[in-house]
This record gives sequence, structure tokens and C-alpha cells, in this order.
Amino acid sequence: MKIAFIGLGNMGAPMARNLLKAGHSLVAFDVVRASLEALAAAGATPAGAVAEAVRGVDLVITMLPSSPHVRSVYLGEDGILSHASRGTPLVDSSTIDPHTARELAQRAAERGLPMADAPVSGGTGGAEAGTLTFMVGAEEALFARLQPVLEQMGRSIVHCGGAGTGQVAKICNNMLLGISMIGVAEAMSLGAALGIDPKVLAGIINTSSGRCWSSDTYNPYPGAMDNVPAARGYTGGFGTDLMLKDLSLATDAARQAKQSVVLGAVAHQLYQLWSASGAGGKDFSSIINLIRKAS
Repeated sequence: MKIAFIGLGNMGAPMARNLLKAGHSLVAFDVVRASLEALAAAGATPAGAVAEAVRGVDLVITMLPSSPHVRSVYLGEDGILSHASRGTPLVDSSTIDPHTARELAQRAAERGLPMADAPVSGGTGGAEAGTLTFMVGAEEALFARLQPVLEQMGRSIVHCGGAGTGQVAKICNNMLLGISMIGVAEAMSLGAALGIDPKVLAGIINTSSGRCWSSDTYNPYPGAMDNVPAARGYTGGFGTDLMLKDLSLATDAARQAKQSVVLGAVAHQLYQLWSASGAGGKDFSSIINLIRKAS
């Protein structure tokens, strides 16, 4: 296929490279010239603007930082909806609010452009390895068309329902992740303060009822686990500001739905405090340092 790929950041660039490896022809665009040049070196055709990238392609994929960026790229005068050929499928893999995802899908449909929201889980490592989970909000027929392409970038491709449900799944999952990371950080910090070896405590938790991904795969306590951000000064991984963004999306969506998310709101405030202290660029598991400081 001839695919337009827009947004070549930490996630988008490796996703695009996997499509090139699968044999697709890519037309790429990013506002960061160095990112565009790097993908061009891997075999993509660089475009000078969004409008140029989407003309005459079989599929458009976007991976952008936030809702305002997505709105600009899709709805701007030189954006996708104004320049993609009628019938071209559109896939947005950015993490944005469900309301925006549904609005864009409706406006795309009015122009004869079928659109899916397909945010991902798996981080930069999953993007590089092609093992991402795609949470797809789309009509069944569109999902069936997109699934073979998404499988070249991910391992698990899940049809969540209609437009916007992919974003619903993503923000609910990441709200739970933020909450569970704080819970593990508190438990590990308490154990260490009371005198148990953190590695011993982690091993007990991970074979007991407190076990979760934040404890057995991504433990936040330094020295409890190798090959995680806590073992390298909280560099790499999923940034504090990215978690703060997702918690903001979740709490905003909850407000619109009039659904209480008490722990989600507390997690949001704690990550806000941690980001404001200058830790926005550190991995989100570094929240344990806020808890240890408070203690």
C-alpha cells in the first residue's frame, strides 16, 4: 500500500519503520526536519506539508502529541480532511479525548473519509519491536480493512467498538496504571522504611495478591528489579508528563460523563505535583521519589 504517515516522534518513527520493513510505500511528514530526514534515509518519501503527504495515498496514519495537534492536522485549511481523496481510510493513533475522536470521525464521514481512533499501548520498546496493542474504535467493516496493516506494527489488535471507544479503553487503562504505580510506590516505600529488603518485598508481592504490572514488570523501587527505569535513574520509558496528560484526559472525560474517579483524581494531583517539581521528563515510576520525600 501507499501510506501517508504523519507524526514521527518517539512512537511514530519506529511504527513507520515497521511499515517500511513490511514492504509498504510511505509518504511521511513531521514538523521536525531531523525526524523526517531520518525516516527518508530508511526509505520513506518526505513530504513538505500534510496536504502533500495525503494526496493519492491508500491510507493515512497519524501519531501526534495531543488533541490540539490532532485537530490542527485534520481540520486545518491544509489538513487531512481537506486534501485526502474521498474513500481514503484514516487512522489516528494519538492518545486524545474520546469527545474529539468522535467529532473528528463524524466530520471525516461527512467528507466520505472513514476514520478510526487506534491509540496504542506498549511504549517505545513495543513500537520498535512491532508488539504494540492497538485499541481500535471503528465500524466493523473499517476495522477489518485496517487490521492487516495494524498487525504489521502490533501484536494485539482489539476492536473496542464504534468511534471513540479506542480512546476510552486507552484512558481507562492508563488511569489504572497511574493509580497502581502510586500504590506500589507507597507499599515499597513503607516496607523499606520498616526494614524489609525491597527485593524480598517485591518477590513476595509478585507471588501474592498485591501483584500487578507496576510491581512485577516495572517496579519503581531502586534496586528491586533490573532493566527498568528505576535501575537507571528513571530515564527512558513513559514520562511523568505523558502520564499526567493521560490522567488529565481521564478526569476530564469523567467530569463530562458525571462519573466519579476519586483515586484517578488523586493520582492526577500527585503527578501534577511531581511534574511541577521539575520531574516531568523522568519516567512516571519516579513518582516514588515524591512519596519518599513526603515521608
